[in-house]
Order: sequence, then structure tokens, then C-alpha cells
Amino acid sequence: MMGATLATPTAMGDADAVSGLAGALDGLRVLDFSQIGAGPTCSMYLADLGADVVKVEPPGGDVGRALAPPWYGSEAAIFVAFNRGKRSLCLDLKAEEGRCAARRLALRADVVVESFRPGVMARLGLGYGALAAERPGLVYCSVSGFGQTGPFAAHAGVDGIVQAASGLMSLIGGPDDAPSKVQAPIVDVTTGFIATIAVLGAILRRQRTDLGAHLDVSLFGSALALQQSALTQYFAEGRPPERIGSAAPYSAPNEAFRTEDGWIMVAAYLGDRWSRLCAILGRPELAEDARFATSPARLAHRAEMQRELNAAFVRRSTAAWVLELERADILCSPVASFDDLAVHPQARHMGAFGTVGGADGQTYHLPASPFGIRGPVPHLPRLGEHSRAVLAEAGFAEQAISDLMRAGIAREP
Repeated sequence: MMGATLATPTAMGDADAVSGLAGALDGLRVLDFSQIGAGPTCSMYLADLGADVVKVEPPGGDVGRALAPPWYGSEAAIFVAFNRGKRSLCLDLKAEEGRCAARRLALRADVVVESFRPGVMARLGLGYGALAAERPGLVYCSVSGFGQTGPFAAHAGVDGIVQAASGLMSLIGGPDDAPSKVQAPIVDVTTGFIATIAVLGAILRRQRTDLGAHLDVSLFGSALALQQSALTQYFAEGRPPERIGSAAPYSAPNEAFRTEDGWIMVAAYLGDRWSRLCAILGRPELAEDARFATSPARLAHRAEMQRELNAAFVRRSTAAWVLELERADILCSPVASFDDLAVHPQARHMGAFGTVGGADGQTYHLPASPFGIRGPVPHLPRLGEHSRAVLAEAGFAEQAISDLMRAGIAREP
């Protein structure tokens, strides 16, 4: 991972303040049936906030455990990314005894998170209706590709498919590029954030009303929310946005320019920043050019503006331009690589990169909690590592647990 540039993950301790959110959900019991990205993102953030998250995995484990390469030590990197701080219960839901055990656990839980196709949990006897009849305060979050109802409800949806189906891919890249996707699973992660917000909102409502909720969170809906401004622009203008690379469709210059040794992103469209930029580039006359005098004019003549600015920016290094532009209060940034990001001073100050401890004794580096929570290194569970303990907490006798283990219905590492 990123070679030696990350050094030691002391960045977690570099932040001056400890988030007041630490332990905010202490005592909250979450039963998580979700796999891969979106649902596990939600349950990971709930764990970050202090919830006790039990991850229910099938005998083969979360599909994310096998989505490799890339491997990270003995684990799939995608599993490391989304599963810190949870406990793993390995349970075969195809067996009646496994379903009965899962139901018993669900009726003790405050929150259930699941990401099966709509209808699967109901067929297992673990749907919201069946559980809420006995536990009306249950917050039940269903994460799916296209929602629990409607003509596409039965369609499976993963991040890339939904990037395509939602129109997001039509926005990415330049005008002559093939359709592209955001390489990071942005829809999965956004869906996880939205699911977390929905769960927290439902918990707050339950505190006032004692009512639970069935939350319907979809990748498709989350991908549409990601395009709030682009879709609003479409409805305003009646035509789809064009693919314009790094540029913004509503202001200019607000895009990346090639420098002598890389790229620089510049936003100089407000106030007199445009005229200051032209002066710094040695082209003060551009500020008075009718084609470029206002942001709407620059949008109308963007290709010509880009030619003029690229010819100027390419004469010097990115670092030299950043130094001069920042001195003039012009918004800019180098286009960073991951190698740059791993040693970014602000990332270190924020504690943006933390660690998680693996059962193999390895320390895994990954993005830290976005809530600014610092504390003991969270744990990455082995498959079934906590099966016995979780079942015992639910009231199963030691003999009953051993029987489930011998039958292969519950499993330990």
C-alpha cells in the first residue's frame, strides 16, 4: 500500500481535538446481514460511533472477503476497507436452526441492516413485518440496488451498474471519451452514508415515539442524490449536461490546467480573482477581452479560454504556480496522486489515515473514522470469530451452541 510514504500511522494521533461523538451509540445493538460495500459502510460508521455491531456472515463469509486481488496481507482490501470494529457471527441461514438463531438475535437488536434482494429476508422469516410484530421499536434498514418496490426492485445493482443506470457515467470524462466510472465505489460509500443518516434519524424518532421504522435505502437513489446539481441543471435547461472533464458546468475558470510537470486545479471565477489570475499569468489583456470578461462569457468561450490559459500554465511547475496563486488568494490545488495524499500535511493533522488490527497480527492502514473519533485501534474480525460469544449473549446454552457448531450451522474460525 502506497509504499513507504505512509510511514507510521501516527497521523491518527496528530489531531489536536478528540471528537465529541466517541461512544455516542454505546449500548446500541446492531445486527448486520449486509455484504461488500454499501451496507457494511453503514454498519462500520455505526460501530465507529460506539454501537455493538454483529456481522452475520454465511459459511463462506461476506462476499467482500473474496473480492481480491488486491489482497492486503491475508485479507481482501475491500473487506478491510469496510469492516473495522465489528464482531463476526458465522451462521447458515439456509438451515432452519440458523434462521431461528438469527431471528432470536434480531429480536434483541435495536437496528437490523440487510442488503439482500427485496423479498429474501421475508422468505427467511427475517423480514421487517415479521420482526416488528414482536419488536415494534425495531429500526430495520434495507439496502438494495433499486429499492424495495417498483419495476426495478428485483434488479441486482452493484456500484458500477448503478453508476451506469443513474446517468452518473454520462458526466465523467471528456467529450470524446468512452463512458467512464468513478474508480472508487462512490455510490456504495454514499449509500452507506445515507443509510447511516437514516438509521440515526429513525433512532431519534423512536426516542420520542417508541416507533420503529423500515428504511428503504437504494444505490440508485443515492446516485441520483450525488447528481443534485447536475439533474437540477438538466431540468432547468431541458438538455443533458455535456462531459467536460475537470471543468464545472456553471463557472469558469474552474478546472485543471497542465503545468510544466503536472496539473493544477484553479477556481478563479468570483470577484476580481479572474483579473488577478490574468495578471499573474502575464496576460492582463485577457481580463478585458469581451470573450472572457464575465463568467457567463467564459463559459460560452471555454475552449478558447482553456487554450490561452494552458499556454501560460505550461511554462512553470505546479509548485511555482501554487505558491504564486495562493499568495494572491486564488483558489488552487495540485492534482494529487495517492502517493501525495499519503503524506499530505493536512491529512496527517486530521488523522485521516488510521489503522485496524487483523487477527493475523498484521496492522492494516486505511482511512480513519470520518467523525474524527480517535481511540484504541479497532478490530477486523475473522470469519465466525465471535460466533460463540454472540450466541451466548443471546441466551443460548453452551450445549445448544456446541450442537449448532457440530452441525455446521454456526461456525468458528
